[in-house]
Amino acid sequence: MHIVLQLIPKKYLIGGTLILLGLSGLLVMSTIVAITGEFEKDSQQSDVTEIEGGGIGVGTANVSPQVMKYQPLLEKYAQKHGLDASYVPIMMALMMQESGGRGNDPMQSSESKCGRVGCIQNPEASIDQGVKHFKDVLAKAKYDLKLCLQSYNFGPGFINYAMKNGGKYTPELAISFSQQQYQKVKHTGNYHCVRPEMIPYGACYGDAVRP
Repeated sequence: MHIVLQLIPKKYLIGGTLILLGLSGLLVMSTIVAITGEFEKDSQQSDVTEIEGGGIGVGTANVSPQVMKYQPLLEKYAQKHGLDASYVPIMMALMMQESGGRGNDPMQSSESKCGRVGCIQNPEASIDQGVKHFKDVLAKAKYDLKLCLQSYNFGPGFINYAMKNGGKYTPELAISFSQQQYQKVKHTGNYHCVRPEMIPYGACYGDAVRP
């Protein structure tokens, strides 16, 4: 085989290689298109809406009708707090993660306001505080969006923890932080694993699987 390759002029070898690479690229693109088509079909059949991350380029997320109805309020309070409107879709995805848009505190922002769960009992007040909290955490996270999203749930203490352990978000850091914090508060009986898969890890403080 080596002898045969030596007999073939290099320009033909290069040309043949480029053709093979081109065909491989087309195959990969066809596969991606097919998979994307299936996802779009599934989305159309569900009762959720796909939103895009606007100008900050963070992808898409499916949100419920309950979350979609709060989009105008999120836009209103983003403007009030001086937060760029491109973050509104991110906050919609965040609300979907926190509550699915249900309840009187859809942004789950009570703890950031008064240090305890349940002090906010009005969706608009929840969104007002939630947007303010999101902006504050985003700035403290130096606009690292993954770190911001996890810290919105854990509290800004996770930012300090991440900065001391590599300087950025990782799933492993989220789990270890959750484990440490849970050991401090589990005696209260107010905390439980929101995700069953976190029970074996003892990572039952907040939601350790987010970005």
